[in-house]
Amino acid sequence: MGDDLREYRRKRDLAASGEPGGGKRRARGPIFVIQKHDASSLHYDLRLEADGVLKSWAVPKGPSTDPRDKRLAMRTEDHPLDYADFEGVIPEGNYGAGTVIVWDTGVYRNTTTDRDGNEVPVAEAVRRGHVSFELHGRKLTGGFALTRTGSDDRRWILIKKRDEGADARRNPTSTQPESVLSGRTNQDLADAGE
Repeated sequence: MGDDLREYRRKRDLAASGEPGGGKRRARGPIFVIQKHDASSLHYDLRLEADGVLKSWAVPKGPSTDPRDKRLAMRTEDHPLDYADFEGVIPEGNYGAGTVIVWDTGVYRNTTTDRDGNEVPVAEAVRRGHVSFELHGRKLTGGFALTRTGSDDRRWILIKKRDEGADARRNPTSTQPESVLSGRTNQDLADAGE
């Protein structure tokens, strides 16, 4: 954890925001989470467990199940593992103020390999600028890839691979807006003022 979460903690007043500060590694294997975050703009935060933290990207339009779609994914600071279960309202005046739900979660399998077919660890793949992975979630399944674009280390593209989880007609971000943990939507949280 240590240095990997310095930027995360620097941006937040954890006592005021109610966000997790860091926790133990989960035993069920490498996890992913996609949190729907209605802050200054609505986006989906894709997070992959690697090296004791959640490597994170903000995806403005959310993930797509259509392999033809290329979705912008902006690299953000690493988050603590216990952030994977965070749902709630980050109060005004705090970094990321707005509602957060767990839109999808599950385990994932790293499928990133080098030219010789050897597996590249996820944290190293992020440093190199290309990560391939297979999601086993409640809403999303199958292969995806994140690739850094251009000279800006923050700009990435998220694509769905052509496999059994691909479906050009399906649009889960609009047809399945609810949390997989609580069944609530971002609007439900806003209305409740939690």
